[in-house]
Amino acid sequence: MDIRQLKNFIAVAEERNIGRAALRVHLSQPPLTRQIHALENDLGVQLFTRTPRGVDLTQAGEALLKDARSICALADQAAERAQLAGKGQIGRLDIGVFGTAMFDVLPRLLSSFGQAHPQVKLVLHHDPTPAQVTALRQGRVLLVFERMLPNEPDIEIELVARERVLVALHESHRLATKKVITMKDLRDEPMIMQAAPLSQLANVALDVCRANGFEPKVAQLASDVVTGAMMVSCGMGTMFVPESMRNLQLPNLVCRPLKGQANAFMDLHCYYVKSERSPLLAALLKTIRHFRQTQG
Repeated sequence: MDIRQLKNFIAVAEERNIGRAALRVHLSQPPLTRQIHALENDLGVQLFTRTPRGVDLTQAGEALLKDARSICALADQAAERAQLAGKGQIGRLDIGVFGTAMFDVLPRLLSSFGQAHPQVKLVLHHDPTPAQVTALRQGRVLLVFERMLPNEPDIEIELVARERVLVALHESHRLATKKVITMKDLRDEPMIMQAAPLSQLANVALDVCRANGFEPKVAQLASDVVTGAMMVSCGMGTMFVPESMRNLQLPNLVCRPLKGQANAFMDLHCYYVKSERSPLLAALLKTIRHFRQTQG
């Protein structure tokens, strides 16, 4: 007994006529009749009785019809789920995240993906770079969003978005009333710098200051951007921050754009194992590339 036999049996049971059932399943009557007889022989019971107008179900046939419909429905559902999974439209997608992009870019991007793929369950894992690379190689995540990037031959990296760098100020700061901040304004300002030597933001801050002829006057070091923003909100200095930080609501904190600093930006990238062929990864990468294009 196979699915095709059951579907043909259901057609005969519902049509109550071999001829009409044969048309419905695109068979001629003799092979359909042989299939029904073979099914009866396999089960050892009679499923139909002949009538002047066609056939009627026996009690055994009535019992089989109910289960046959359930079995065929489950088979159809299984086939549909397999097809959706093969297209990256269903399943579980584990994603590594870290950094300030969680305050703006990632919610917008992943929301767009979720709307287009409502049957995919997104699971986020928050860890810094070394742990994320390990998770990638172990298959615990399929893709990571981060600003600090690994330099590994088996890891593929793609740009996701580019953000302007702003100046974070305490709302009582003398520059907070200005709509736009110039680098001349910041020349003698005590600045909070991110401590990590490989930090993209720290490198941007140094490059922008040096391009304008001065070294930043470092007031304090912060372990990360969020901690640095908290220090700004406490009045400990000013700080360069990515535009995502506009969405971080801290008391007394305001952000202002920089004037005429085309090189003052931060990039968000994603990375994944080059050999990974998951349809879910392919679907997410398609969304990422579209997002990057629409963001200009």
